[in-house]
Amino acid sequence: MTTTFTPDQFVAAQKATLETLFGLTHKAFEGVEKLVELNLQVAKTTLAEAAETTSAALSVKDVQELLNLQASLLQPAAEKAASYSRHVYEIVAGANAEATKVAEAQIADSQKKVLALVDTAVKNAPAGSESAVAVLKSAVSAANNAFESVQKAAKQATEVAEANFTTLTNSAVKATQTATKSKKAA
Repeated sequence: MTTTFTPDQFVAAQKATLETLFGLTHKAFEGVEKLVELNLQVAKTTLAEAAETTSAALSVKDVQELLNLQASLLQPAAEKAASYSRHVYEIVAGANAEATKVAEAQIADSQKKVLALVDTAVKNAPAGSESAVAVLKSAVSAANNAFESVQKAAKQATEVAEANFTTLTNSAVKATQTATKSKKAA
């Protein structure tokens, strides 16, 4: 009832594991690279805008003009912060989706191997062990069903979190727009 691996099977399994590990590492670095590019772009833009804002502030002639300048800067700043948050979220979510896809493929492969092992064990089971075989098959089936349920719940939680993030970001931008309009009206 025991199954042994040949040296070739062991080497192939180790090679597949390393390829998966290096593939995930590559995807992680791609995500970090995108975050670095985004942050560099934000830093350059922020520096240029700071120069423009400083120049505009130095040319202000009275308090009302200063208040108008301040109000005109509030909404774009909130929109930029929301945009930055969305970009970061998209990068992280994309990297997470890639890792999830690889994990799901690995788990599916492992499930196939376990089922093949169970089938081999069932074929080689001695007479009279039908109840033990049924328990083993039931346990494997229950484990697969539990995994699928957890996987579906995780996907639903991710979708809810994404929807909440989008709603929160849009609400923050709208609140800033409202505050800016009321400040300009005053």
